[in-house]
Amino acid sequence: MARTSRSVHARKKRRKVLDQAKGYRGTKHSSYKRAKEQVWKSGVYAYEGRKQRKRDFRALWIQRINAGAREHGLSYSRLIHGLRLAEIDLDRKILADLAVTEPEIFGAIVSQAKNALDGKPVDRRVEVERSTEPEQPSPSDSRTPEVPVAELEEASDEVIEATDAARRKAEELNVDVSSVEGTGQGGRITVGDVERAAGEDE
Repeated sequence: MARTSRSVHARKKRRKVLDQAKGYRGTKHSSYKRAKEQVWKSGVYAYEGRKQRKRDFRALWIQRINAGAREHGLSYSRLIHGLRLAEIDLDRKILADLAVTEPEIFGAIVSQAKNALDGKPVDRRVEVERSTEPEQPSPSDSRTPEVPVAELEEASDEVIEATDAARRKAEELNVDVSSVEGTGQGGRITVGDVERAAGEDE
């Protein structure tokens, strides 16, 4: 009986390709010839998809940064130029995340970029003031002043620490912000917290 050349390695190679093609339609998951072609094409599509995903995320980050910079009276291109002059090395992913979840910190970064554009000194350390607790009345006030109900509701909304994006998302999903538990910095409510609360309600 004639000996089959490289039969073990050939079967191993074919089995590897068929395992990669598992789940394909038609004969692409059972025929080695068709499976090999489809696996090769799938690798090409995946490579192109990874490149396209990077482009899509970069475009999304730029849109978020531009929206946050416009709120402070600065365009995206001027902001990036100012950050380079100020030697603030933050990539677009971090800047976009700060613009959505931490508007105070993002505003402080934009102000440093403005200083660099105007030729003013740039502070290497940025301090952000936050009001985490409401103001307590002084002990000297013996009686409690009468406050309308509408003003009390507005005051309760101010106590809740939530980003502007989270409040807008809560209005879209009809979610009460006061019932959402914040996981951001300092207990701040983020967009993810609102979406998570909406999913639990459903």
